[in-house]
Amino acid sequence: MKNTKKKMQLSLMMFIQYFIWGSWYVVMGTYLRETLNFSGQQIGFAYLTAAIASIVSPFIVGMIADRYFSANRVMAFLNIIGAFLLIWISKIESPNLFLGILLLYTICYMPTTALANSISLDNLDNPEGEFSRVRLLGSIGWIVAGLLVSFLKIEHLSSPFLIAAGISIFGFFMALMLPYKAPVKKKEKETFFQILGSDALGLFKKKSFSLILIFSALGCIPLGFYDSFTNMFMNNLNLAYPAAAMSSGQAAEIVFLFTFPFFFSKLGYKKSFSAAMIAWVFLYGLFTLGSSTGLSELIYIALPLHGFCFTFFFVTGQLYVDAQAPRNLRNSAQGLIAFATYGVGKGMGAIISGKVVDINTLSDGSFNWVYIWGVPLIMMIIILVSFLMLFKNGESSKI
Repeated sequence: MKNTKKKMQLSLMMFIQYFIWGSWYVVMGTYLRETLNFSGQQIGFAYLTAAIASIVSPFIVGMIADRYFSANRVMAFLNIIGAFLLIWISKIESPNLFLGILLLYTICYMPTTALANSISLDNLDNPEGEFSRVRLLGSIGWIVAGLLVSFLKIEHLSSPFLIAAGISIFGFFMALMLPYKAPVKKKEKETFFQILGSDALGLFKKKSFSLILIFSALGCIPLGFYDSFTNMFMNNLNLAYPAAAMSSGQAAEIVFLFTFPFFFSKLGYKKSFSAAMIAWVFLYGLFTLGSSTGLSELIYIALPLHGFCFTFFFVTGQLYVDAQAPRNLRNSAQGLIAFATYGVGKGMGAIISGKVVDINTLSDGSFNWVYIWGVPLIMMIIILVSFLMLFKNGESSKI
């Protein structure tokens, strides 16, 4: 009974954290283009803020949540500060000020994803069998946020930021009610770099760990195109309810998060990563083909593939670093995978995608979407082939 209550609390935490993110992240590109008239590169820079925050977050988590304060209290503090920043963001029209305050907000938000993972993994008796099913409530939160924003027809407005602010306040109270995760105190004196989480870098000594993080980062570069421009792409083609349609990816994610323990037990790390990247190749291929032929059905068919990709790509990595890291470094290790994926990978993806969109923006304001989606398609094929060649079968076994 006690374990069931814990799972319910952790699941609600995931719902709240991903509802916050899903409220504004998907539709921000449309708002910036249609209402504030940002360029493609400026939109890319807006999405880059989340990547920069992911680079910073391991240090925040490593310095604070691993050593001095409980992860719960850190999460509560970050949520309440984030709520006030979101309200401010909704009122800003200046590109430079918008990007600056958005960066401050994402620095508050991004560490909460690593903290949510760490709190969950620390409180589950069987992380490999239970974590994905707790995490699936995050996908439901993302779906509900997307449906709400889409059916209210506010994708082009600043209102999604206000919705996220309101849920962040709720997240503040929820974090204080979570199962307590105490910081791990060390008796011996630590160096400044150890406080920053440098001990976690020792995990790179294992070749398979290094390769997983490297390809996690590389795989997220094409993902920058999907995150930054899919909603704008669908709105530009006048497709119905883009944000709601995109939530089909999260609906598929729920199914695969629930079934993930079974598939993971059969596939292991290499096949799980490979399957995700193969599915991404199909997704970008369908986007490119849909843009070329004008068949919107191909775009709708592609969207659920994102849920499969996300589950097998990200959850596998999160489980891997949790299994590799000693207990006193698990927060830092989760920050490290966030650094590689949401930081380095998505950061590069945001910059590259913005430039590609600007290059393929025609004089009449329309876009050459065939060329735009062809870029991540080619990139993902190269990344997939490289991963299959470099990551050996012997390194794919479960830990």
